[in-house]
Amino acid sequence: MSQTTILSKKLVKSWIPKRKKESHKGDYGHTLILAGSQGMSGASVLAALGALRGGSGLVTVATPKSQQPILAKHLAPDALTLSLPETSQGSFSIKAIQMILPWMERRKIACLALGPGISRNSQTALFIKKLLFALDKNKGLVQGIVIDADGFLALNNGKGQSPLLEKISLPIIVTPHLGEMAKFCNVSKAQIEKDRVEFLKKFAKLYRVICVLKGYQTLISDGQKTYLNPTGNPGMARGGSGDVLTGLIAALISQMVSTKNCDKKELLLKAASLGVYLHGLSGDLAKKEKTEIGMIASDIAEYLPSAYKKVIHD
Repeated sequence: MSQTTILSKKLVKSWIPKRKKESHKGDYGHTLILAGSQGMSGASVLAALGALRGGSGLVTVATPKSQQPILAKHLAPDALTLSLPETSQGSFSIKAIQMILPWMERRKIACLALGPGISRNSQTALFIKKLLFALDKNKGLVQGIVIDADGFLALNNGKGQSPLLEKISLPIIVTPHLGEMAKFCNVSKAQIEKDRVEFLKKFAKLYRVICVLKGYQTLISDGQKTYLNPTGNPGMARGGSGDVLTGLIAALISQMVSTKNCDKKELLLKAASLGVYLHGLSGDLAKKEKTEIGMIASDIAEYLPSAYKKVIHD
């Protein structure tokens, strides 16, 4: 692991966004989360909780029309919801592109998070691709993009490549776990595990993205700098944990992009690394009270304020 820097409390403390006394919600960014499908509304809720507890000034969750009432019930009064056109299977329809782009322009979105629970419906995958192409043509529309789960897999051409990622130039963070990375690249998990650091660096460099390879000792890389995360525990190995992380990283980007004269790539790398560290630390704090067996994904979001407190004040 000589090629990596191990994240520490001292290192990440300096990356936590500062808050001024004279400020308002607009100073801490508007995070938009595109998530959910029929039977997967929980992923939307967990991503939203990650963004809310992560500190975003405003959080809106856009979800397929049939899922919006479910979402509103679970997120009121803290987050906003937006219903978008859906397929017959209750996932995002290609028609959603006509609504979401003008909406984003009006609302001045700082960071877009997409992927949690969106399904692998072919029309939904097409929506994701068209959305990214549109954002590439309108680069000022969003300052950062976090792509997770089915959103990440939608970018693959089925042959272990992503012509889309090669063509576009956007401030993107992708957050696959080992299985998703293996599927995306059409390789075995064992091939990746032979040298996770080198594999990750090559992927990040090829597609010009920040890549978070989730798992035991999660790795974060921009193709040059690579960080290893020491926080976290086996109790976090359950459905929804990654959704919380997606929302958290997006919230950090939303708060950090207001920094003047910042290097965008460096900012994204710090946001991703800080998010991973806080996420794992929150899981460690939850473990103390809930145990590894009894803790659930929403506990990770619940303990995020305590994780912030531990890093800032201890």
